[in-house]
Formats: sequence, C-alpha cells, structure tokens
Amino acid sequence: MNRQSRFLNLLFSKFALAATLLVVIILFALFVVLYKESSLSIHTFGVWHFITSKVWNPPMEKFGGAPAIFGTVVSTIISILIAVPVAIGIAIFLTEIAPHPLRTPVGVAIELLAAIPSIIYGMWGLFFFAPFMRDYLQPVIHATLGELPLIGQWFSGYTPGIGLLTASIVLSIMILPFTAAIARDSFNMVPDILKESAYALGATKWDVMKDVVIPYAKLGVVGGVILSLGRALGETMAVTFVMGNQPVIPHSLLEPATSITVTLANEFTEADTDLYLSSLFYLALILFVMSFLVISIGKFFFLKKVER
Repeated sequence: MNRQSRFLNLLFSKFALAATLLVVIILFALFVVLYKESSLSIHTFGVWHFITSKVWNPPMEKFGGAPAIFGTVVSTIISILIAVPVAIGIAIFLTEIAPHPLRTPVGVAIELLAAIPSIIYGMWGLFFFAPFMRDYLQPVIHATLGELPLIGQWFSGYTPGIGLLTASIVLSIMILPFTAAIARDSFNMVPDILKESAYALGATKWDVMKDVVIPYAKLGVVGGVILSLGRALGETMAVTFVMGNQPVIPHSLLEPATSITVTLANEFTEADTDLYLSSLFYLALILFVMSFLVISIGKFFFLKKVER
C-alpha cells in the first residue's frame, strides 16, 4: 500500500469516527438541553409525582404528565398492533403471491404513501375518517366489542369521531408503509435457492414463508418495526388533528385524549409562565427518554435472541 492509499485510508477512518461521534454528541446535547429547560419543573414536581399526576391545569400551575404519557403509550401500542400484521401481509403478497407485473407498481405506491406529509394524514383523519368513525364504525363497535365482559368498557361511551382509537388507526395507516417497504426489501434479499429447495421438498407457500423467508429476514423486519415504533412515538401532526387534546385519562378508547406530542404542539405557544414552559420541556424530556429506552431495549433483546 503506497503513501497516498494509506493517507486516504486514514482520512476515511477519521471521517467515519467523526461522523459517529457527531451523532453521539448531538444525542447527548439534546438530552442536556431538555434537562436544563425542564429543571424547574423537575425540582417543583419531582419525577414520580409528575409521571403519575393526572392534573394538567395551567391557570393553577399544576402539571402532571400521566394523561399525555398514557395517550402516547396506548396510541403507539394500538397502532403497532394494527400496522405490523398488515404490513407483513403486504410484504408477503408482493414478494411471493402477486403477479410480477403487479409487484412494481404496488411497491412504488406503498413507498409513495411513506412520502406523504403527516399533516395530510391528519387532515384526512379529521375531515373524512373521524365522521366515518362517528357515523359507521362507532355504532358497530358499541354493538359488538362494547358488549363484551371486562373489555367492553374500553369501547363504550360517545365521541364525535375524534378520540384515542381514531388517532391510533390514523397513526397505524401512517406508519404502515415504512414497515411494509422494509419487510418487502428484507424478503427480497432471501436467496432464491433456499426457497426453491423448500418447494422441491414439497413445502407450500405458507411453509416457505414460515420456515424459510421470515426466519432469514427477521432482522430486517424487526428493524422496520422498531423504526415504525420510533416514528409512532414521536408523531405529532397526524394525531393532533384527531386525538381531541383532552388532558385526561379516558375511560374508553373512543373518548378524546391527548399525548405528549399533541400537548406540545397545541400548548407550546401558550406557555406564559416559566413553570408552564418548563413542564412542557419536561414532557419532551420524558418522550426523549421513552423513545431511547424502548428502541434500545427492543434492539437489545432481539440481538440477544439472534446470537442464540
């Protein structure tokens, strides 16, 4: 290796190291800024009291993050439960079942859905899906799920269409293209010889997908799910339009609620006191920590499983 090659190799290594350190520095700087701005609220309310308190009353300067945290967690879980099975089904259809002339246009359409701004999903949810939910889906939910023991209370009550369940469904539609596109690309990376060998042994399409394709591509699929999870946790505009912005823990999934991002989007410009502003930064800090912990734990357990 000549001197120029050694210099370029050293330069490339230093550049890669600098890029990696830059990401770590930015992450740390975000945490420091959020903690500094929320320190007044942290010292006033503490950690446990703020997380568990259900009171959010700006005129009285009493702030609790439980309603926003509850809305964030529940809407994220529901959206993931809806989006992931549908996304994997779409990926399976495009890679193994759909005719070849249909695969490219449908795949491009899914990728275009991922490029639609979130505010468009929010407007669609407010002006089309919320009325549809109110007039058609809600009566069906009341008559079916609302009559079930134990879980029936989560599907009771009346809402004008906007609410926690509506926001969760809109959010699931928004994150669906990300998971579907990544799962499709992961399935396409499975070597054809593995699938052909399974077919030669008499396996069905279901057997091939279950025993060959999904185990081989599970790392990419889980990566897409984790990406969608992070997107769902931090999504703002798509849920601001349809969640209702009610700072309470709802008794039903059909009732209006709030989330951390909805609270920040609607109230940040209205924060007229230092404690009010600090409490909003406190919510942002909690969301930052939640996202980091959830994604880190998910990656840790998955990588441990892969190593085994």
